[in-house]
Amino acid sequence: MAKKTNDLPIDFSTRFEKQLRECTREVQIAFQDALDIFLENPTDSTLRDHQLERKLAEYRSINVTRDYRALYKKKTEGKRKIIKFYMIGTHYQLYRNAPK
Repeated sequence: MAKKTNDLPIDFSTRFEKQLRECTREVQIAFQDALDIFLENPTDSTLRDHQLERKLAEYRSINVTRDYRALYKKKTEGKRKIIKFYMIGTHYQLYRNAPK
């Protein structure tokens, strides 16, 4: 049975918010749709949620569109667990601009 994430707060980095604002309206809507699915069922196969590798190994990724991905981490801040989104972009953009 899929675990709901409704009980975990969702947060967005400043970088993520800026990148999302720069996306087309279609990508912004697609992200909201993907986030709704994620909140209801984070293991939904349409999200293709997976751990990344190489420079982005500390992140997980969900599909937003065929090309766009949203990168996040499950974190603990104090005693509180949260899900924080850090980057959104195409696969190429994310790996090209990955933090070093």
